[in-house]
Amino acid sequence: MGRGAQAATQQASDQERARINALNQQFLGQQSQLGNFLIPQYQDQAQNPGLSAADKAAVTGQSMGALGSAYDALQQAAANRVARTRNSAGFGELSDDLARQRGREAAGLAQQNQLDFSNEAYRRRMAALQGLSGLFGVDSSLLGRTLGIPAELINARASASRGGSGFFSSLGSSLGSTLGAVPGMFL
Repeated sequence: MGRGAQAATQQASDQERARINALNQQFLGQQSQLGNFLIPQYQDQAQNPGLSAADKAAVTGQSMGALGSAYDALQQAAANRVARTRNSAGFGELSDDLARQRGREAAGLAQQNQLDFSNEAYRRRMAALQGLSGLFGVDSSLLGRTLGIPAELINARASASRGGSGFFSSLGSSLGSTLGAVPGMFL
């Protein structure tokens, strides 16, 4: 290869490297912008993972309202039967039994709602930790320990939740792994 051809090859190589470096800088800037946008949101979600008080009240009101409607309908049906037959025998016992059942069902529903609220808060916190770990390339158990969550709990929960991934965990892990791999694609 002659000196002219070698210089042209070297110049073409330098131009390609400059183009790749410019593209890497562009991707790094985009990654930085996206990180600056996502990091505060993930941090807020990790620190405040649960439903808002208004959302909890709405869920509780809807579920208790549905339960109340069902038992009100049963009570009304019993009252209609008494009015239709003009025989109130057994109405008091039936009414008392419906009230007891309604109380048990309401207590169970309230307990289930609280458990669901707690599980949702946990799922959201874990999704935020996974998103942050994907952005920074840090192990989520390390992030969990900084928030005071035992590693055993994170590992057990992670293996239990691998079967069904929710929107936030899918978004966080795919976005984090994509952003982590972008600069290296052009080196």
